[in-house]
Amino acid sequence: MSASQATPDAAAEKTTVRVELGERSYDILIGPGLIAETGPALAALHPGIRVAVVTDETVAGIHLPALRQSLEAAGIDHVVSVVAPGEGAKSFGNFERLCDEVLAARLERGDAVVALGGGVVGDLSGFVSGVVRRGMRFVQVPTTLLSQVDSSVGGKTGINCRHGKNLIGVFQQPRLVVADTATLDTLSKREFRAGYAEVAKYGLIDDFDFFSWLEASWGEVFAGGAARTRAIAASCRAKAAVVAGDERETGRRALLNLGHTFGHALEAATGFSQRLVHGEGVAIGMVLAFRFSARLGLANGQDAERVRAHLAAVGLPTEISHIEGTISGADELMAHIAQDKKVKRGKLTFILARGIGQSFIADDVAPDAVRAFLEDELKR
Repeated sequence: MSASQATPDAAAEKTTVRVELGERSYDILIGPGLIAETGPALAALHPGIRVAVVTDETVAGIHLPALRQSLEAAGIDHVVSVVAPGEGAKSFGNFERLCDEVLAARLERGDAVVALGGGVVGDLSGFVSGVVRRGMRFVQVPTTLLSQVDSSVGGKTGINCRHGKNLIGVFQQPRLVVADTATLDTLSKREFRAGYAEVAKYGLIDDFDFFSWLEASWGEVFAGGAARTRAIAASCRAKAAVVAGDERETGRRALLNLGHTFGHALEAATGFSQRLVHGEGVAIGMVLAFRFSARLGLANGQDAERVRAHLAAVGLPTEISHIEGTISGADELMAHIAQDKKVKRGKLTFILARGIGQSFIADDVAPDAVRAFLEDELKR
């Protein structure tokens, strides 16, 4: 999974990344202005298709008109469902409502649910598409950096419950991903930074050169243009390669969860609120993963500090103390970690590192070691 293989001239041009999954393979279209091309692309892929567009209130006011115009121009009948923005939308109530609205519109198995928005909308609507009529077609139109480089690719869908994040869902691969890079110009600085954490993750997993390039070029990525497109395409290629080899996360795909076990626990501890958005949780989680690795004697402290310094330079939180409000303590975090999807028969699984670009799966991490580490981190 070498993200650094992307070439700089991939940028200002429209780029296609292929996810190879046999008969379920699909394309990720990347470039500016692609929402306007979504209708024709769908009509060519599945003639006669009808769709249910799912979006949130914020995205609906910005990007929904362009998508509807594109669908209408291609002669695609569609209905629209709108949910509130934020992680709270991934609820049983919204899941039930959307299932009912898709069925009420008399959409058939060969029709599609189209997710227009960020990771929340994609996770929720993907789950709906995976279970209504025992599986409909699914299309992702991600409008955030985080969703373009991560959640829209790979087929993970789901909702949250009182036990934790994304614990109820299905693997449901999209038939098409349309990543319109122009939509990123409408994001807040906080939301763009949060998505950047997932971009940096691909370098930290196993591509030292890509991480080094990001250290030197992150300002250009934030500014837009060639560097931004290069970073998105590189991230998508990296994830596509992993997904193709391990679709259902039985092995190597777990590496994509670098920082997520700690990060999800912190998100749960904040009630999945705006105190800590997902990418910020991942940023802190990756710093913790490298520090924990150093504490275990697996990595050196200089690498852990290098990770922290880069994420801090772009404006991301890197310490538990950076989270607004208080975190109850190590016991609460350990309880959330115990519910993590990467726990296997009660044994804790973490993605740790021997250095930048040298992450690995640790299947049997001692809970006492994690608790002691968290207790110290909570004092920082």
